[in-house]
Amino acid sequence: MMTEAARRIRETGVVAILRGFDESASLRTTAALTRGGVRAVEITANTEGFQHTLEAVSDSCEDQAVSVGAGTVLDSETAQTAIASGAEFLVTPTFDEGVVRTGNRYGVPVLTGVATPTEALSAYEAGATMCKVFPASSLGPGFVASLGGPLSQIPLVPTGGVSRENAPAFFEAGAVALGIGSAIAPTAAVETEDFAEVERRASELLSVARDHRSV
Repeated sequence: MMTEAARRIRETGVVAILRGFDESASLRTTAALTRGGVRAVEITANTEGFQHTLEAVSDSCEDQAVSVGAGTVLDSETAQTAIASGAEFLVTPTFDEGVVRTGNRYGVPVLTGVATPTEALSAYEAGATMCKVFPASSLGPGFVASLGGPLSQIPLVPTGGVSRENAPAFFEAGAVALGIGSAIAPTAAVETEDFAEVERRASELLSVARDHRSV
């Protein structure tokens, strides 16, 4: 479904992933990412205090043209909690039909984790908005290109080990967007409050998307 969140992901080509940061750090990191041009931020569900952090970040982005979603969503119960807390999109590491159904029921796009052509097709036919190729660093750009050959109708979002160095190859292989964690918001930079570094990395990766995406 082409919601505002899905449109922002496809237009910018970057989903910034925040994992393990507390509410204050998540708010300040999101502000830096936004200054750098990011328009989709994912808060993972295995972060301590996830629900409150998601609510706070979602509220802070209400007037910022930024969509905040939930990642590491493993089941429909977590999906429902995330949506109630303000998640505008859901991201999973695996294919769970219950999560896809919950997202579709509430009009929230789901980026479903896949690692095989069968998983990708099954997830897309079940209603997934995009397929998160995971773990991208193990599967590689070649897998993304091969998957996109026979399944060109499925938008692919490689995630897991994506870096500034390999991002161009993933985009050139046909990725519509990339899920990026430590390469865009390094723990060291967040812990030392070097948010200028986070903003710089965000801006640089947005430039990579503009220069190298083939879709």
